[in-house]
Amino acid sequence: MPNPTKTSRVMLIDDNEVDLKIHSRIITLTKLFDQIIQCNSAESALSYLQKNLNTPEELPDFILLDIQMPDMNGFEFLEAYKRFPNELANHCSIAMLSSTLDFGDIKRAEANAYVVKLLKKPLNPEELRELINLYS
Repeated sequence: MPNPTKTSRVMLIDDNEVDLKIHSRIITLTKLFDQIIQCNSAESALSYLQKNLNTPEELPDFILLDIQMPDMNGFEFLEAYKRFPNELANHCSIAMLSSTLDFGDIKRAEANAYVVKLLKKPLNPEELRELINLYS
């Protein structure tokens, strides 16, 4: 049974509107999170995090981050993310999403201290559940 005093939030960052809808639906069906924060760019996600730094109840517990996005890709997002206070990183786990499991992307994701796993699109509900159980 969910803890009524704690709301769990996931931030979904993807420039593809179809992927955002599909992944939001999958996340909703898993009932792993109470709230989904949808961002259609890395920039809008960084802006949301910056705006809510002083309201921890609005910050995500988990981020699902697309790798391939225009303007700022997932790895560039991580470079900017590391400039946030350590409290955010300690509170929030990040999994990267990719439609192709490129060996270079896998190695880069594994080498990043903020990334717990690289997941293949579309999200697999069971794989997501296992990941959340490990890192929440």
